[in-house]
Amino acid sequence: MTLKKTNPTQTSSWKSLEAHFNEIKNIEMGEMFKNGKKATDFTINWNNFTIDFSKNRINKKTLDLLFDLASECDLKNAIEQQFKGEKINKTENRAVLHTAVRSDGNEKIMTDNNDVVPSILESRNKIRNFTNDVLCGKIKGSTNKPFTDVVNIGIGGSDLGPAMVIEALKFYSSKLKPHFISNVDGDHVLEIIKELNPETTLFIIVSKTFTTQETLSNAKTIRNWLVKKIGENSVQNHFAAVSTNTIAIENFGIKPEYVFSMNNWVGGRFSLWSSVGLAISLSIGSKNFEELLEGARKMDIHFRLTPFEKNIPVVLALISIWYNNFFKCETEAVIPYSQYLNKLPAYLQQAIMESNGKSVDRDGQNISYQTGNIIWGNTGTNSQHAFFQLIHQGTKLIPCDFIGFNNPLHKENTQHDKLMSNFFAQTEALMTGKTSLEVESELNKSTLNKDQIKFLLPFKVFDGNKPTNTILIEKLNPESLGSLIAMYEHKIFVQGIIWNIFSYDQWGVELGKQLASNILDEIKEKSLKNHDNSTTTLINKYLKK
Repeated sequence: MTLKKTNPTQTSSWKSLEAHFNEIKNIEMGEMFKNGKKATDFTINWNNFTIDFSKNRINKKTLDLLFDLASECDLKNAIEQQFKGEKINKTENRAVLHTAVRSDGNEKIMTDNNDVVPSILESRNKIRNFTNDVLCGKIKGSTNKPFTDVVNIGIGGSDLGPAMVIEALKFYSSKLKPHFISNVDGDHVLEIIKELNPETTLFIIVSKTFTTQETLSNAKTIRNWLVKKIGENSVQNHFAAVSTNTIAIENFGIKPEYVFSMNNWVGGRFSLWSSVGLAISLSIGSKNFEELLEGARKMDIHFRLTPFEKNIPVVLALISIWYNNFFKCETEAVIPYSQYLNKLPAYLQQAIMESNGKSVDRDGQNISYQTGNIIWGNTGTNSQHAFFQLIHQGTKLIPCDFIGFNNPLHKENTQHDKLMSNFFAQTEALMTGKTSLEVESELNKSTLNKDQIKFLLPFKVFDGNKPTNTILIEKLNPESLGSLIAMYEHKIFVQGIIWNIFSYDQWGVELGKQLASNILDEIKEKSLKNHDNSTTTLINKYLKK
């Protein structure tokens, strides 16, 4: 089976949405709240999540038309194709089964006439046993000392996912201190390893092919350092690998029992649930890692079985399309009100922009409409003192996701109350704004004279009518984080289906890699080939350093 190929702009629901947009584009959200039901009608309560999407420039008709669009684009069938292992990643002839990696094992999932579930469970069991053996001291370094540090060596999804999750779940840390090396920048590698004791450090190389330039360069630098410090025989006890290239792994010196498999039907940016998450398991413990998977699995079930009207990823994806394609918004901000989630925006940048940053549809034709939102953000309240000025009073309409938690982890309610008061205040302020009459009334109570008030007044007006989604979660724990990440994964999928693109390839990443490899050879040989004048001049300047 193949995904239905539908140009969304040619559907009847899209044309209806265009007409509807012209009807309501200037309506104030405050007007929509006057019936007193919008907050209730536009909120989904699920598990320990409350998703309030009422502070958006939408009404019931908007949502109904968006649901019609999803139906015309055959979204329901597409969801089933993904979960059942159909090869929906057509340009790479692959299934897309990151959902299978966190399954409970009770359902057969077939691809290439094979049930992938047994191998998934075997891999999960190996991660569990290895984690437990490292943390209890059964697995030690070459000098018989227990490990104190673990270093994840990867790039892209092999780095961003584990790094984000480990930071987010720092409260649940095991005794191992995590580190991450991704950039091929040698200064960064050497800065990290100077903090480490080679005798008590475990290194994990994450590369499906074991050929990724950045990852292998960093791994070789670390290997040389380790050998110099404690000898050649130490490699087999201090390195693990997540890869499929058994020959290259063996040549590197890693023993088979420290090798964890990867599958080609799990894309890098969706791989933290798989063996790529080995560093996560070691950093937070196997039980917490499995609860992370469980949280994602629960969101999978919700997404697969829930009608569109109450389906969190579907609703959020469609609202995002509403702003991207009708209001012509180019960016979305993600604002988590938890410092633990400070890496989430960067993680979502890759997940969303690498997936849906496409200009060719599933027929190979150039697209005439916008795809791929630009994602950015930071934690609140830091972001309030940084870029919120642009959101409140700038010229751009920027939809925002606000993510907050009812309960702090350290039971420090005084500060948490202050944090959450800002969380609630910002979405209200973005919606309501402040009129010139309100500003004038405030200024009249000050000591300013009339001329000063007249001058100052326009600068203190807030237009409001700025859209937000509020994602309020009971508590940040492995399960809720798993659900949150999976929510965004499914949002990506829905948008890709509606936009008629392939979300699970990333050919745009490849050209730069190819050219970099060629230029590296030229730098080594000090002989340049055919480049534009700018590139030639710059490389020559580098060679003369």
